[in-house]
Amino acid sequence: MKRLEMHNINSNTTNNINTACKETRALFTDNTVRIYQAFPVEIAEEAVRLGTFGSHFKMQRMSWIKPSFLWMMYRSGWASKPGQERVLAIDIKRTAFDYIMDNAVASTFNKSGFTDYNEWQQQVKQSDIRCQWDPERDIYGNPLDYRSVQLGLRGSALYEYVHNWITNIEDITDYVKMLAEEKKSGTDISAKLPEEKMYKIC
Repeated sequence: MKRLEMHNINSNTTNNINTACKETRALFTDNTVRIYQAFPVEIAEEAVRLGTFGSHFKMQRMSWIKPSFLWMMYRSGWASKPGQERVLAIDIKRTAFDYIMDNAVASTFNKSGFTDYNEWQQQVKQSDIRCQWDPERDIYGNPLDYRSVQLGLRGSALYEYVHNWITNIEDITDYVKMLAEEKKSGTDISAKLPEEKMYKIC
């Protein structure tokens, strides 16, 4: 499969999400950004063992990554939904995360980002990276008044993710279940959540 060129950022910014500064929240360092995914046991255990995804992971499907811990909790039901019983914290190269953000095409049509609907449809077909902005969630799953990004990878982008962009994978399911139990008992778990900070993309 053809590899992506990391320096080959699409200069036509009207075709991606980079039309204005956007802010998401993430746990990051100078070199990495943490994203989350939830999987069945066999995919998660294999990924932790290999340090990347193996034969159980389907490369033919679009795979969605999420930098928001609480959105992942909302989506997976705190690791309780079928097929999402294991939650992985995955560190990827910061240069890769920026590349993904710069080249993502919105999953829904927005007049401000494209000349017309047909142009957007063409970009969606051609792009290996999608994005959508959904309301962020609080610890109880209630929507907040700001949005969190989800990023879909397929094709060459998914290949790069699996083979070149991942630096570390950690199974955090026990931590997730501990938080879920404490939340259920009425304990304030806010101080135990990942310390996500504003991450600006321009």
